[in-house]
Amino acid sequence: MLFKFLKYLQPTHYFSLLKVNGDSIFPVIDELPKAVLEQLVKDDHYTCEIAKHYDLSWQAIHKGYIGNAKTYSNIEDLPLVDNYRFARKYFHPGWVFYVLIIRLLSLNSPFKEFYAWFKTRSAKRIKYLSNPLKYDQWSNFTSQLIKQNPFVSVVIPTLNRYSFLKDVLKDLEQQDYKHFEVIIIDQSEPFQENFYKSFDLNIRIIYQKEKALWLARNTAIKSANSELIAFSEDDVRIQPDWISSHLMCLDFFNTQISAGVFFPEGKPIPKERSYFTLASQFATGNAMVYKAIFHTVGLFDRQFEKQRMGDGEFGLRVYLQGLKSISNPYASCIDVKASEGGLRQMGSWDAFRTSNLFAPRPIPSVLYFFRRYFGDAQARLALLRTVPLSIMPYRFKANKALQLLGVFVSIIILPLVLFQVIKSWRLSSIKLKQGPFIEPLS
Repeated sequence: MLFKFLKYLQPTHYFSLLKVNGDSIFPVIDELPKAVLEQLVKDDHYTCEIAKHYDLSWQAIHKGYIGNAKTYSNIEDLPLVDNYRFARKYFHPGWVFYVLIIRLLSLNSPFKEFYAWFKTRSAKRIKYLSNPLKYDQWSNFTSQLIKQNPFVSVVIPTLNRYSFLKDVLKDLEQQDYKHFEVIIIDQSEPFQENFYKSFDLNIRIIYQKEKALWLARNTAIKSANSELIAFSEDDVRIQPDWISSHLMCLDFFNTQISAGVFFPEGKPIPKERSYFTLASQFATGNAMVYKAIFHTVGLFDRQFEKQRMGDGEFGLRVYLQGLKSISNPYASCIDVKASEGGLRQMGSWDAFRTSNLFAPRPIPSVLYFFRRYFGDAQARLALLRTVPLSIMPYRFKANKALQLLGVFVSIIILPLVLFQVIKSWRLSSIKLKQGPFIEPLS
């Protein structure tokens, strides 16, 4: 972590881990091209030069730098006041105060903490994402990969969502790139084979009796007759250039993964996902990957069956191996959020909100993921940051006032919340003892 306070603010973020080769994701400032440096803003209010460099490196990555500059591997510890300044610049003031409280409760020196927190009070949160780095060549790029016309397998698992599935299949009929197949792993009951006869698509249907999402995707990957696999879902809508935009991204950045962007129906693309950047997450509802990647890192971990974060765990394996994944705003899709079928029917749809009062919070697979890769200490910090905010129902997720209310409610019902968390911790321990269920792609 470039700045120590990120362990409180982003305790389980991909970029907080070094890759297997010992490198971070953050570029050494002296190695960046002049054209990139000119778009970054140096902050001379930090007390040491290395903090100024780390700040610029953070800016570069989050504004969309995608290049081959040498990266930091040995991260130096920084003065306390510089950590507070960084937190104030890039996070909401409420989270900065949260860090102060956590550090005081951790028996750090109250005098030093209050001094550093107070001394940096003039630092205001900056809107640095409003001016991301631009890739002007994209609009005139002629993709040699598209000219080669590679065969693509589009993978869609489905469970009792025929009324939603028909829409995405109609979208696939309208694709401007035509050399692809659609592999449907259908787990529906009753199975409606005749449903697929009305679509003008090269569809392969695999009926799977077991209700298992990650088994479905693994089966599709193994059966794909292509070197490129595109992942979609049964409750999304896509644009006619969805496949070609993924292919262009792979070619333009010479990358192994094009990670598409989701946005809710009726909403715009989130600002932080509206430009090219190194992907800090992976979602199997919208992505294109080379099949060879599964030979390198294995298939999806079936420890996540009927639970959450199986795609996030896969994305972290990819990141740790040093494979490049690009967040691609041009391959976006609308998330319809079907109210029936899918994970809502077979297991746990929401990672942090419980299905009943005595269910584990979060879903055990979440803690399995956190603890396996980030350790128990970081997992506890992640719980502290996420569980209180999850008390309010999902529909209030974007309402900051109600999220804050959820924090106070969690204090009132603390014994119940602790029971839920301890139950999740115990179940995740069983998963950790069992180990991952990752099948290699032979």
